[in-house]
Amino acid sequence: MDPRHRAFVNFAWLNVGYNLLVIMWGAFVRATGSGAGCGDHWPLCDGQVIPRSPDTAQLIEFSHRVTSGIALLLTIGLLVWALRLFAAGHPARRAAIATMIFMIVESLIGAALVLFRLVAHDASLTRALSLGLHLVNTFLLIGAMALTAWYASGKPAPDLRGKGGLLSMLIAALVGTALVGSSGAITALGDTLLQLGVLPGGVSQSITRDSHPLVWMRIIHPVLGTLVGLAMISLAQRAVRYDPSPTTRRLAWATAAIFVGQIFLGAINVILKAPVWMQLVHLLFADLAWLALVLLSATLLARPGEERVPQPVSVSSPARSA
Repeated sequence: MDPRHRAFVNFAWLNVGYNLLVIMWGAFVRATGSGAGCGDHWPLCDGQVIPRSPDTAQLIEFSHRVTSGIALLLTIGLLVWALRLFAAGHPARRAAIATMIFMIVESLIGAALVLFRLVAHDASLTRALSLGLHLVNTFLLIGAMALTAWYASGKPAPDLRGKGGLLSMLIAALVGTALVGSSGAITALGDTLLQLGVLPGGVSQSITRDSHPLVWMRIIHPVLGTLVGLAMISLAQRAVRYDPSPTTRRLAWATAAIFVGQIFLGAINVILKAPVWMQLVHLLFADLAWLALVLLSATLLARPGEERVPQPVSVSSPARSA
């Protein structure tokens, strides 16, 4: 790999790492109830470019907007560099374009949450669904960003010919993971609202038929997470049988290990009654699980499909010829 491409790959992975930090800080904003720190103003903070005498909530929210703005600028730089470095049709170029699109959507969702006041103590179903959508787009964003680095490093583009069954299995795994992540974002919102006293009963309450839907998510999400985590073990086994190369082995078992680890982290989160720091750790590993699955999918789909060799027809047997 020549120095120009190596520099681009390093910059792309730097973007991935930085965006993971921005995601963690965004979760901290939600977990501390600081989402309304800048009021319902966007992109200004309480009507000001830089708040003059910010309180804690305003400082937390404003710093998240600054870090998000830097992430946007870094993504623009990634796109421009990719367009200059790679020819039209190159998978790294396409992934960089997708990254820019998802970053724009990410910014618009964040702005909508603020402008429609779906922050802080809001316990509406609209906010819950918006956060679920936000999480899915975040997954798509970091996935596209990781694929930009992956393909820029010389990894082959996907070849879908003759891989209908494999493609269906991977799509099911990705959709299942996104569903678990989305339900996790909604569950974390419920935990925050319980801790802030917006929802009655606290995080130690028993769940009954009359419990709030966000409280019910504290059962639904672990069940979904456990089922998908166990399914990933089967996926890893199938992936290794399909392609026993060292790269696939590492990614397959890393994916399975992270998913299984997430089950234990989720259990610890429940036992500790969802402290903020544990919510952030749980979210970080959810992002890592998604990235591992995306790269595993890219590796499997890039493997050349097995060509079917037509079997010669025997003419010695009239029955067979017929």
